[in-house]
Parts: sequence; C-alpha cells; structure tokens
Amino acid sequence: MGRSLDEVISSLPQDQQEQIEAPYDELRQEVEGLRELRQIAGKGQADIASALNIKQPSVSKIEKQTDMYLSTLRSYVEAVGGKLELTVKLPKRPALRIHHLGDQTAAAAAKPQVERRGAAPLGWRRHG
Repeated sequence: MGRSLDEVISSLPQDQQEQIEAPYDELRQEVEGLRELRQIAGKGQADIASALNIKQPSVSKIEKQTDMYLSTLRSYVEAVGGKLELTVKLPKRPALRIHHLGDQTAAAAAKPQVERRGAAPLGWRRHG
C-alpha cells in the first residue's frame, strides 16, 4: 500500500517541509467565491439571509453574481463575520488601502447637508 502525501512530507527534513508548507498556506488563504467564504465561516445561507434581512434565495443570487456593488459585498462579508478591506496595487508603488469606499454610512456623513428654504443655514442662528 502506498504512502499518503502527508506521510511523504512528514518524512522530509524540517527545512524542506517548511518550503512545501509556505506556498500551501498562501494558497489556502485564497477563496474561489462568496459561497466558499460563507462555508469557511461555518454559516448557512439562512444565517446570512437573516443577518442581511433578506430571503435565502437572494443570498444564493448574491453568491452567483460576478459583479456587484461594494456596499453589497461589504454587507455580505460582515454577515459572515468578516471585514472588507480594499487594497489598490499600482506599478512601482506601495499598496494603498481605500477607506470608506462602498460604505454607505461614511458616504452619508461626507455629503454636504442641503439647506431647506426659509431655514437658517447650519451653524447660523436667527436673531430677532
């Protein structure tokens, strides 16, 4: 009977085991899609639907989408218990993280408040 891959690797010297394990650990950090992310988190579609206040078929639809709003992706990732971070990699530049893109609460805070007709502008008080 043949030996398993794990048995072969464990029979190698420690430095060779580390050379094999490093790329494997890196690959293990990547996921194919949202469905796999949800499964890694140990959640069912019903759990995500409940967290997002939507129906289970809508979760299935989100998981099959190839294009979506960042706010939808952020909500989904938070529903599985994660945090979405957006990193931009430009040639010959260090990686840059974008904060608040797709974050509806940050977008709402950044919008200038519109003055109502007849109302005093924000920060002003009427005298009289």
